[in-house]
Amino acid sequence: MRPKILLTNDDGVNSGGLWAAYEAMSAFAEVTVVAPAVQQSAVGRSISIFEPLRMNEMMINGRHAYSVEGRPTDALLLGLYGLDLKPDLVVSGINLGENISYESITTSGTVGAAMEAANQGVPSIAFSLQMSDQGNKFTDPRCHQTDFSQAKEVVGKIVQMFLSTGLPAGSHLINVNIPSCAIEGYEVTTLGTRLFDTYVEKRIDPRGKPYYWINGDVVYMPEPHSDVTALRNNRVSITPLTLDNTAFSACGELREMLLGQNF
Repeated sequence: MRPKILLTNDDGVNSGGLWAAYEAMSAFAEVTVVAPAVQQSAVGRSISIFEPLRMNEMMINGRHAYSVEGRPTDALLLGLYGLDLKPDLVVSGINLGENISYESITTSGTVGAAMEAANQGVPSIAFSLQMSDQGNKFTDPRCHQTDFSQAKEVVGKIVQMFLSTGLPAGSHLINVNIPSCAIEGYEVTTLGTRLFDTYVEKRIDPRGKPYYWINGDVVYMPEPHSDVTALRNNRVSITPLTLDNTAFSACGELREMLLGQNF
């Protein structure tokens, strides 16, 4: 029996990264594509609970897929429960653009779908590919050419490893980031502290009304063993993640603070 994989993303069902992952895994697994109909980057783990969702069967270049008019997490849930898929693994990606540091994993729709899979009890892996041209992150994924050959090799190796071994104890999902340049190795990493120096730019439209762009300059903090540093050194970053956001190291101090109050 070939293992069953549910494949989703946040760049949309037509993304070259999604189909590169499909090609990498279909050689050894039964892969079902359930992905958003259009670009859904930076929506995190949001779920559509106030509106109905539509899912359409379609063929893309002779390959079967399900297109969901919703977010990545919506697509994941419709795959699990609307289609009653029972995957051995959920794979999200290959995302066009890296998802590294505290900042990215909490906003990424790619990682968000993998997190929801883990929340539903299904092991999951998120894959993202660094973009040498930052503008490609924000371009229609059908309109630019990206070489996925190196990324496909990474996806195939890592997915087969985790299908064989399972995820490491204590982790709920794995976040993988692939460099755009020639790979110089693989590294188990931690999340970097930050990636952007965020700012808001105010502009005036032709009618004299203000509008705003949220933007940020990339910053580099040289933290040993972080995903940011690994990718900067052209190494594949493999970060085990957990859904538990508890700051355990702060619990003791917080207890002391409470003892000092008349609560």
